[in-house]
Amino acid sequence: MEHPKDILKEYWGFNNFRSIQENIINDVLNQQDVIALLPTGGGKSICFQVPTLIKSGLCLVISPLIALMQDQVQGLVKKGIKATYIPSGTTQDDLITLFDNIKFGKFKFLYISPERLQASFIQQKIKELNINLVAIDEAHCISEWGHDFRPSYRRIQLLKELKPDVNFIALTATANKKVLTDIATNLGLQTPKIHQLSFFRENLAYQVFNFEDKLQQLINIFTKTKKPAIVYVNSRKKTEQISNFLNTNNFKATFYHAGLSSVEKKLAFDNWMQEKTPIIVATNAFGMGIDKANVGLVIHLDLPTSIENYVQETGRAGRNLEKSFAVLLYNKNDIVLFKDRLLQTLVSIKEIKEIYKKLYQNFFIALGELHVTAFSFNILEFCKKYNFSVLKVDATLKILSNHDIIEINSQFNKKSTLQFIVTSKKLLSYLSKNTHLKQFTNTILRTYAGLFEQETNINEFFIAKKAGITTKQVLINLERLQKENLITYTPVISDAEICFLHPREDDITINRHSKEIKLFLTQKKKKAIELIDFVKNKKVCRSILLLTYFDEKTEKRCGICDVCLSQKKAKTTNISEEIITVLTNKQALSSAEICNYINANKQDILIHLRQLIALDTITINYQNKYQLKL
Repeated sequence: MEHPKDILKEYWGFNNFRSIQENIINDVLNQQDVIALLPTGGGKSICFQVPTLIKSGLCLVISPLIALMQDQVQGLVKKGIKATYIPSGTTQDDLITLFDNIKFGKFKFLYISPERLQASFIQQKIKELNINLVAIDEAHCISEWGHDFRPSYRRIQLLKELKPDVNFIALTATANKKVLTDIATNLGLQTPKIHQLSFFRENLAYQVFNFEDKLQQLINIFTKTKKPAIVYVNSRKKTEQISNFLNTNNFKATFYHAGLSSVEKKLAFDNWMQEKTPIIVATNAFGMGIDKANVGLVIHLDLPTSIENYVQETGRAGRNLEKSFAVLLYNKNDIVLFKDRLLQTLVSIKEIKEIYKKLYQNFFIALGELHVTAFSFNILEFCKKYNFSVLKVDATLKILSNHDIIEINSQFNKKSTLQFIVTSKKLLSYLSKNTHLKQFTNTILRTYAGLFEQETNINEFFIAKKAGITTKQVLINLERLQKENLITYTPVISDAEICFLHPREDDITINRHSKEIKLFLTQKKKKAIELIDFVKNKKVCRSILLLTYFDEKTEKRCGICDVCLSQKKAKTTNISEEIITVLTNKQALSSAEICNYINANKQDILIHLRQLIALDTITINYQNKYQLKL
């Protein structure tokens, strides 16, 4: 059997492993179930890729994002390692061919989503493969106590039944003890070996600043800092706005969000990686799989959704171990909006029961009935019909889905797209002759930006509300504009398809899950409060706060966060006062004697002595000692 270091050298060009990687790999090779908690940039992938290359057979990798799968597969293929993944939309015939290629083509890695894993056909094909290891990436998704809970992760345990002799490795960058316990329990891991790397980053300065004018501070920061950077914001529209703002101020920036086409995403990503545009403004869709060592700055222009997300996103800075900065800019309005949104999305058990009951009523399902077919569902129309908050219905649907009460298909949250394909001059000419469409068209143009430059997501129901017409009339008008070759319009038939998984029992169904739902809602509120406390904190070293949050106890201050620096500055500014107090009591002292009386850095004391002489506050006497000026 080859040695892990030989594999590391052959494929990655490194002579030695980082931190605890080798210990993890040895446990995997010894057929142990393993949980590896390595902060962002800690080299998680190598922990399952190296042992797979040593052993015969294939590693099955469970991964949450197609983009992340593609990135890892491409990286392995470039190294001459046979790897593949199952693309979305693959037909059964294509799957048969794919699995035959894997089975007989000596492939080493198959990446698959947890949702794909649920198909009985794929389960049968997996049983036929020679699998030597199962790797679960982003394993925190399995826990309701994690920041990114994904119900399909709960069903990965079926692999223990399909392949009972194969060991598992679960990997995550952000988890506390509660989440780690959930991972072990829900995956059915047998006395797993847990490897945990400290979250402490000695080269990363966490800095949180309260500024009313955050855009001016953005300019100030990028005027001083020329390293590659990521700016995180909380909306797709804002990525483009901030990117344009930075370019207008002579900084080279691009933007990235989930609504871009694959071509646009790749172009933005490549330009940033090659530093043609060293600043990328992005939503949290930009993250997984990023491997750029020289990122020197991560800025949060909006509040992150949780401390876990904050740590994961800031962890993309300073992977080359050079001093880097994680800067969060906020103001009072940000705190207010964050709290308001939390209140708008926190639903009570009573509200969940009411929304759940109305879902059945909406589709005329009687008590005791179970419909196996899916129903087309428009969330905005449903909310208008029953006078519900859209945010609370959205939160309720996710809770119901997480507890396997309903299923929501992949159309959920997808939007229709619209783009004007003529010049604004030609459009004005057309509207001057077709005045009945003028107000309608102007409403759309006022509601959505960039319609002449690119395809833009729209909501027909929202347009109808703003224009004071019916949704049906909106569709008629858009079809008319498309026939006149003024726009390209791609409608989405419904926001979602809902499938009910239980017979209608109303409150009884919710009561069965009420304990877990209450715990989930309590945890969500707790996470929000902890984030706000972290942002507003001015007393405790930020590294100590973050480490404590992840159950890592320490009293070691980082010395470079905004809190440590402000306390150091405050301490330094008091040195002059302490010198004056000491000289008042002791008359005359040498610099060495003064240093004995004051608990401060010797160099700082000498600087303050010179300043006090320059201010004519103290003098040096004939004995070469310092004393107060008479």
